[in-house]
Amino acid sequence: MIRTALFTALLAAAGAAYAAPINYDVDPTHTFAGYEVNHLGLSLQHGTFTKVSGKLAVDEAAKKGSVDVTIDADSLQTFLGDRDKHLKSPDFFNVAKYPTLSYKSSAVIFKGDKPAEVQGNLTMLGVTKPVTLTLTRVSKGKNPMSGVETWGVNAVASIKRSEFGMKTFLPAIGDDVQLNITLEATQAQ
Repeated sequence: MIRTALFTALLAAAGAAYAAPINYDVDPTHTFAGYEVNHLGLSLQHGTFTKVSGKLAVDEAAKKGSVDVTIDADSLQTFLGDRDKHLKSPDFFNVAKYPTLSYKSSAVIFKGDKPAEVQGNLTMLGVTKPVTLTLTRVSKGKNPMSGVETWGVNAVASIKRSEFGMKTFLPAIGDDVQLNITLEATQAQ
């Protein structure tokens, strides 16, 4: 009987170590992708993409995960209509030709029990380049409003826009762009 209990406990522990990843859907009402870029050496100007969709998978036991996110380029807002129109033109995001930006992970790096970094590829203007996201805030818990398990993440990364073919007004508008991501994802039902 003791051997059976021990064997059962070992099987349960082995099963926990090989648990399948849990899938999560990006919550579009609490997820935004933004950027800041130097303008004429005078200030940092900001833009926000308000329509982001995608999926995450997290296997906490194996310390692995994946991220697949799509950003609607036409959802860009800087809160000045003429500037938004210009940024959506072929000079910058060329929304008519490239309606989306995407990010797909190649690895999620854990530090302790939480994800700390996501390595992957950003596709913008038809160009795909490796971009590493540093996770500055990571939390998981039951959403008190819905009761559904939810991950919350804030992340930053830096890119050179010229590497994606966006060269208009360089260097007056900076080449170095900081990406800022605020994301919540709820367990898929």
